Amino acid sequence: MNVGELLIIGGAEEKCSDAEILTKFIELAGGKDGKVGILPTASKIPVEVSEEYIKTFKKLGAEKIEVIHVESREQAEDKMIADLISSMSAVFISGGDQSRLTDLIGGTKLHQSLTDNWRRGMVLAGTSAGASIMAKQMILSADMKLTDNKLKVKLGEGFGFLDTILIDQHFSQRGRFDRLLSAIAQNKDTIGIGIDENTAILIDKEKFEVFGQHQVLVMDGINSDFIDVNISENGSEELTVSQFQVTALTKGFQFDLIKRKLIHQKGIKE
Repeated sequence: MNVGELLIIGGAEEKCSDAEILTKFIELAGGKDGKVGILPTASKIPVEVSEEYIKTFKKLGAEKIEVIHVESREQAEDKMIADLISSMSAVFISGGDQSRLTDLIGGTKLHQSLTDNWRRGMVLAGTSAGASIMAKQMILSADMKLTDNKLKVKLGEGFGFLDTILIDQHFSQRGRFDRLLSAIAQNKDTIGIGIDENTAILIDKEKFEVFGQHQVLVMDGINSDFIDVNISENGSEELTVSQFQVTALTKGFQFDLIKRKLIHQKGIKE
């Protein structure tokens, strides 16, 4: 089965006329000949968000654009909306609150249609919350104890396009290293990928390539020989870990998701 590519964006991507990441999305979608869907459900201001992306996508050459309006599970169960997905070459999932995506779309006909059409080759892209939702699991929250600055990470269920990967976004900009480390320590078979703002990874089958301005960090604990969680008297968690592998990548570099290592050759010609 020829699954579609996944363009996963760390948030705050540029929306100007030469925006690299969104230009790549329109290219993957088929340019003026492709039909692009915008799914703004994660946002509390879906109309405004949709209008901004419509304007940007048209500026970048797309001519066939349709907004997928879903504000309830009843709408997400509507066969007409699910069938609409089948007519598209690519769907873009906006940022906002990823819990809205799972609450309103998870497990519905729309969710199944997105999955089925992606497995048949449709391109999926997501930014911020739309990036987190791509994996089987996602970070819902990371509560910080004010007394000792320790994190307690809560995971939830995503859309499941990626099985053993956990995505975190706005990574460097919001200081999310500790929360991703904590999440991977709880799930050491999972690869954690932290994506900076205006930066993206394009997953094609068993590898990804980095696009955009900043950095992507890959955190892997599968070969860890020691993980210890100490629960303090006030209930906070403190981690001791050993042999976690951390790989940082910038634009043009690729990562093998099966061998779990950097591919030492840039995929983009400078």
